[in-house]
Amino acid sequence: MNKIVTVFVLLFVFVGGFFVFYNRSRPSPEQKWETKTDDQSLVTVAVTPIEFGAVAKLWKFNVVLTTHSGSLDQDLVQVAELTDGQGRTYKPIAWEGAPVGGHHREGVLVFNAIAVAPTSVELKIKNIGGGPDRLFKWVKTGQ
Repeated sequence: MNKIVTVFVLLFVFVGGFFVFYNRSRPSPEQKWETKTDDQSLVTVAVTPIEFGAVAKLWKFNVVLTTHSGSLDQDLVQVAELTDGQGRTYKPIAWEGAPVGGHHREGVLVFNAIAVAPTSVELKIKNIGGGPDRLFKWVKTGQ
């Protein structure tokens, strides 16, 4: 009887240890990226990466533009670019959202995924509302 209890205890410890090790060795879920906001020159621009990183097939950024002065007439595919940590730049391939005009626009700026995911990227949006370039930077942490 003592041998049976010992075997069950050892088996329990072994299985428990396996699950603890397994949970630690699994890759963590994709990092959540924070919203960055810039409110210069009477136009507020907020950008949030929604698909981004090594496992994404396309890199997508939710972009919200708001103004109470003038009209938001910029073609975001033409005025945006993504720069990786090595200084290489990438142009967006699509804008999926509100058309030009009005005081509020929201949509998704789409880029082809960067083959080797960099540790940092910077999204630049030029000439929104006639103001300065808007720069939004994200740095991967927890490597």
